[in-house]
Amino acid sequence: MTHVPHELLEEFPEAAEVLHQLKMANPRFQQLSEHYAAVNHEIHLIESEEQPAGDAATEDLKKERLALKDQIADLLREAGAIG
Repeated sequence: MTHVPHELLEEFPEAAEVLHQLKMANPRFQQLSEHYAAVNHEIHLIESEEQPAGDAATEDLKKERLALKDQIADLLREAGAIG
């Protein structure tokens, strides 16, 4: 198990400025990033053994985080922040 949080700034370091701009100006992006942060935090608690969860629940959360990250990446691509 990894204990490394997957914060958006770590996932998209080249898009730091655009991440901030989109959070301030785009309600859909703000909603996605807040949901991503909540799911990511829950995964981190499970992986650091602060919160118990079964393997299936953990995998479902990881799939949800990945889907959110893909949606965020799409918005970053539309904004020209990533290739």
